[in-house]
Amino acid sequence: MELTGKGKRGRKAAENAAPSSVQVLDRSLALLAIVAENDDSTLTSLSERTGMAPSTVHRLLTSLASHGMVMSDSDTGVWTVGLKAFEIGNAFLRFRKLGTISRPFLKQLMEESGETANIGIEEGGDVVFISQVESHAPMRAFFRPGRRGPVHASGIGKAILSTWSDKEIGQLMSGRTLTRFTEKTRDTLPGLLRDIQEIRLRGWSIDDEEHTLGMRCVAAPIFNEHGETIAGISISGPSVRVTDEKLSTLGSMVRETADALTRAMGGRRPEEL
Repeated sequence: MELTGKGKRGRKAAENAAPSSVQVLDRSLALLAIVAENDDSTLTSLSERTGMAPSTVHRLLTSLASHGMVMSDSDTGVWTVGLKAFEIGNAFLRFRKLGTISRPFLKQLMEESGETANIGIEEGGDVVFISQVESHAPMRAFFRPGRRGPVHASGIGKAILSTWSDKEIGQLMSGRTLTRFTEKTRDTLPGLLRDIQEIRLRGWSIDDEEHTLGMRCVAAPIFNEHGETIAGISISGPSVRVTDEKLSTLGSMVRETADALTRAMGGRRPEEL
């Protein structure tokens, strides 16, 4: 059925009247930036600075407040950044700090092992690689910063999970499909938990061709001052070089580097608290 001219005009008017979700997001972020930059952000002043109607500003502020991004003082009417915005900003500083401080440790680990060294974090059930120092060898592993990988088929991912309780791991994996990448992938929760138990006893993890055939990864967790895991450090290389005979030596090397980086970050292992 074809719309009549009147119907088209009515539809066009409705589209123009209702701001798009992208426009709402743009306005909300601009408003948040102004709140963060000023100490006297009242509804009136925000309306004047943004050129938006007070009702629009109030609606956007209410939405931001529901997500913890802003909050208001009921006595003064002043709006300030909320706890969630602080947490997000603090996370950026923390991982920026981690990327900077870890650099010499990655370089040393690469030189000692001869393999590519990596730093990664867990985020939303994935591993996100944030920094890397590549091996000098012609055949080497490469993970572009920002690349995401499955936590259950990753050396860093399993190193981080090994510091969690079985219950916490089960909650993370609930409703998820543990994708089978190779015949060695731990693609069931019981199989993954058995592997995790071995990692806890050993102190370091191994991705034994569980994501990519022919590639191995050895990893260990990094902790903050509260003994909480914030990241993992690893070496990755072809299985023809990362052999069974070398695993124990490489595992100890990665674990020692992880502990040294933990101390450099002002952190401590949980058992040291």
